[in-house]
Amino acid sequence: MAASSSLFSCSSQGIMSFTEQRRAIRVQEQLFRWSLQLHVPNTVKALKIENSPSFSVGKKFQLNDVIEAQQFDRDILSAIFEVARGMEMIEKNSPEAKFLRVILWLPLFYEPSTRTRLSFESAMKRLGGEVLTTENAKEFSSAAKGETLEDTIRTVEGYSDIIVMRHFENGAAKRAAATAGIPIINAGDGPGQHPTQALLDVYTIEREIGKLDGIKVALVGDLANGRTVRSLAYLLARYNDVKIYFVSPDAVKMKNDIKDYLTSKKVEWEESADLMEVASKCDVLYKTRIQRERFGERIDLYEEARGKYIVDHHVVDVLQKRAVVMHPLPRLDEITVGIDGDPRAAYFRQAKNGLYIRMALLKLLLVGW
Repeated sequence: MAASSSLFSCSSQGIMSFTEQRRAIRVQEQLFRWSLQLHVPNTVKALKIENSPSFSVGKKFQLNDVIEAQQFDRDILSAIFEVARGMEMIEKNSPEAKFLRVILWLPLFYEPSTRTRLSFESAMKRLGGEVLTTENAKEFSSAAKGETLEDTIRTVEGYSDIIVMRHFENGAAKRAAATAGIPIINAGDGPGQHPTQALLDVYTIEREIGKLDGIKVALVGDLANGRTVRSLAYLLARYNDVKIYFVSPDAVKMKNDIKDYLTSKKVEWEESADLMEVASKCDVLYKTRIQRERFGERIDLYEEARGKYIVDHHVVDVLQKRAVVMHPLPRLDEITVGIDGDPRAAYFRQAKNGLYIRMALLKLLLVGW
């Protein structure tokens, strides 16, 4: 699946590639196992997707993998969010819901992670699946011996039904998806993308603000290396009358590919150096940390960028009453702890929403609608 379009369907020529054949076989095996053992709770059977008649219960999910934010159109986003709301009910009321009793998940994380990894593990276990875990795949897998990513994927897919992968290289998730015969979820690939984070971010905005059309969003911090803001920009472009403000130090400005994409989709965007002015206008202030690990030996550039834009009570004081402050976490000193108690500080609610979105994605990729 070298091209992104191949993430959505098999060959348009009717000839299945070897990888596609393996995927089809795995799907048939899973369907047989589910027919014998799967118990779907009534709360999930009753989920209805409004205005999306093609997304009927039991129908296969449109995507084989989750690699990049561009895969999701507005209708699919709305339907996923509806499933996520059902997962909130399951998490709160039915901890024994066993969707995935026969499913094994393998997290392949080449970079550190807390929220993404643990929320995926929690999502899998809450749905009845099992986790095959490896700590720091960069050091404690055969990658340390020089094994290629492709060989690693070909090996470990034989042990699991789905792989959630975080990697330090941009494009690694797409390479893994092109190799694997089982679903791949991109949990972050270097400075590339983090699509599941973007999904939970948009879900959070809808829950907090009550709408996605006509909103103003400020993306603040490390925009050059921030995979979360890149993926979020792609998803925001699916909605109407959205305006995006880019606020960042000169060393980490948003790259032109995102700006050009937004322009092509007729999304209004603006660069600004005045955080206070932007904060007074926006519905969402989305802050990211300056990522030391992306600067290499250029400590001077890191120190220059760090600490330039701090969200403190002065910034929060100019926010609108219904605005929210978001952050993908972890934070350092870019948001002061003094505003954690403000009802507009949504970042811990945002992190919690990651559980529901990832529960929904696991269900959809492995079971379908």
